[in-house]
Amino acid sequence: MFYTGIDLHKDNCFMTTVDAKGEIVKQERLRNDPAIILAYCDSLPGPHKTVVECTAGWYWLNDLLEAHGIELILAHAKYLKAISYAKVKTDKVDSETLAKLLRLDSIPEAHKIRRDIRDLRDVMRARLRLVQKRTSCRVSIHNLGRKLNCDDQFVIDKRTIPANLPAAYQLHLRNLYEQIDLLDTQILGLEHFLQPVLIPNDDIQRLVWIPGIGKTTAFTIYLEADGIERFISDKHFVSYCRLVPGAKNSNMSLRHKSGCKDGNKYLKIAFTDMAVHAIQYYPEYRRLYQKIRRRANEPIARTVVAKELARIVYHVLKNKSEYRGLKGQPISHQKANSYPRLKRRSLATPGKPVRLTDESSASAA
Repeated sequence: MFYTGIDLHKDNCFMTTVDAKGEIVKQERLRNDPAIILAYCDSLPGPHKTVVECTAGWYWLNDLLEAHGIELILAHAKYLKAISYAKVKTDKVDSETLAKLLRLDSIPEAHKIRRDIRDLRDVMRARLRLVQKRTSCRVSIHNLGRKLNCDDQFVIDKRTIPANLPAAYQLHLRNLYEQIDLLDTQILGLEHFLQPVLIPNDDIQRLVWIPGIGKTTAFTIYLEADGIERFISDKHFVSYCRLVPGAKNSNMSLRHKSGCKDGNKYLKIAFTDMAVHAIQYYPEYRRLYQKIRRRANEPIARTVVAKELARIVYHVLKNKSEYRGLKGQPISHQKANSYPRLKRRSLATPGKPVRLTDESSASAA
């Protein structure tokens, strides 16, 4: 068995291979060319196992190696750094360390998203970035209004440009309105692409019945979780969603560690937004929020509601069951049985998106 550590970069990679005894048999820097990388692996006949850190460019390398029967393990960069700290850090040292840790079966593995939903998740993340840009444009419009003491005249929906503004500000305001229109069109285009693919999915249909969840939040939760089965308990899922504080304890000193970035930031955003809507429209969740709010601050109370909703989502997806209420008690009103909540359940396989034909996509949209 050969073990290869790959230090991957944008246009090249450094590969180090060790044998079963831990001896280095080959080291080389290669261009990121599929033929060259496969030739490197073919030059070492026998079973082969590889590892690479979870950088942004691992998709193509994973698909290339797995298509040729070579297993690729995705190493968790943060935990790997804790294990393999070195004073001298070079591409050669990094790839050698990866190879030797792989041989010892000591690689802290990161999750590899399923290939069939990889593109859908990236589209959802792209949509979020567009929404953030649109919000930035709206904030810029309001900031301009405050500078000139005429914020109430800049009605974004009506695209008003006061005639008494200086010409430079009129041009700036017009550009911001055009950017918002363009971003609206692009966001809507991404949503129309995703809806016929994801709406018929059984897990999505279970999620959209939960208070606070709309179709966009349901899409985010489904794609970012990538199979609830990989979480052994609701506590692990809630922690992955960044809804529990870290700890910084030493001796008799106990304290929370806020701002921890371990976990999935997109799920954190989704569940926080979900909690805001649940508090606004459902008395049961509002009472829970107010109960916590009396003894803590507003962000903590909102996070507690988000954590409770994350537990509900976990059990709904894990047990393939319907939403039954908050802490065993039914809620005051159910959602209307309208789109995106389908009246008749699809026969989609749970856990897999449905790729519809063009005709069926058009009818669903």
